[in-house]
Amino acid sequence: MSGSSPVTVVPHAPTYLPKDGKAEWRKIAPILVLERKTLTEADLATLENYCLAVATMREARRVLNAEGLVTPAGKRHPAFGIMNAAQTTQRLCAAELGLTPVSRSRPAVRSEENDDDNPFAI
Repeated sequence: MSGSSPVTVVPHAPTYLPKDGKAEWRKIAPILVLERKTLTEADLATLENYCLAVATMREARRVLNAEGLVTPAGKRHPAFGIMNAAQTTQRLCAAELGLTPVSRSRPAVRSEENDDDNPFAI
């Protein structure tokens, strides 16, 4: 299968994903596969990274909720950095997958078969 081959059946979430990651996969994968029909084989790793980042961010947030932003030593809790890094990864992957309002507003890439309408196509 080529990397640009469309995914036509919603794949199962990777077994190693934490519970929150699997839940996000079950929520997002059907949207990308069945509704938008935009997920390709090449996008699966990005979806996996997105779901893992969501799970990591949520776990770090739970730790911060339980333990607070500041350690007993008066330093910023290490989970804050983990959460922040996961949120950055989540945002980047979400944009790549077209899951943000800005990324959805960009023009779609046209396929070569539609170039008949393009007077500049070679």
